[in-house]
Amino acid sequence: MQTDWLSAIAADYQWKLSALTLVSIFAVSFVLSKLVLLVPAFRQEDARNRKAYAAKMAKPNYAANQKWNRKWGAIFMAVIFALIMPFCVTLEAQPWWQLLIDVVVILMAYDFVYYLCHRFLFHDNGVTAGPLVWVHAVHHRQHNPCRGDSSYIHPIEVAIGLGLYIGTIFVLSRFMGDFHVLTIVVTWVAFSQINLHNHDLWESDRFPFRYLNYAAEMHHNHHAKFTGGNYATITPLYDWMFGTLDHGDEHRARIKAKAARAEAKAQQQAVEEQAPA
Repeated sequence: MQTDWLSAIAADYQWKLSALTLVSIFAVSFVLSKLVLLVPAFRQEDARNRKAYAAKMAKPNYAANQKWNRKWGAIFMAVIFALIMPFCVTLEAQPWWQLLIDVVVILMAYDFVYYLCHRFLFHDNGVTAGPLVWVHAVHHRQHNPCRGDSSYIHPIEVAIGLGLYIGTIFVLSRFMGDFHVLTIVVTWVAFSQINLHNHDLWESDRFPFRYLNYAAEMHHNHHAKFTGGNYATITPLYDWMFGTLDHGDEHRARIKAKAARAEAKAQQQAVEEQAPA
């Protein structure tokens, strides 16, 4: 009986496909990063974010956090692709529409789980504080993040973030069957690139970049106020459904009020300087 059980596990353990998936993710991400730079707007935004990131990396504490998370991220990826992903992937032929459905289901299911975790575990939502606020507070030290700040997080959050994603894939695969390698590559690259872009310092607001500007702006609104909304990461759908969209009106009002106070103070000083002794 035990031998049969182990044999069943061994038969379902597709380590070669898991390795292929991992290599493909890195390869596609690399090629994509080079292709987008052929577009002038992306080159401009990339230069802006690289400059901001370099300035932050000059700070020892910031650089130490990034180094620490690269180390733990590599360990967690090794665990995922050695122990979990081999049970979730296949190369069996599937119709294109099935691949498309699987991509949408994985991303939207993950985003829903992430929304709940982000809102109720990581944040003080104005009523109660989540049990892991102290973990997520590390990430929120960056009030105006750049692309590199997506990985400026507590190592526990690295594990939770990757765990939520691979957990979503594993659970769905138990109900929907193993996912095609291409499906996992597409969803993983989309998941990681969307998360990176959300932190971008992005200013291009003309067609066809308006949604990219909107996505980055909404996440920056989230960083500007620790008790704000915009908890989802893939789309604003769940924030819209649950009434947590934050368009930054309060944040802009605070900035405007601060600027008005500074201007009033400057005017008062000018008056005092011009007054006769």
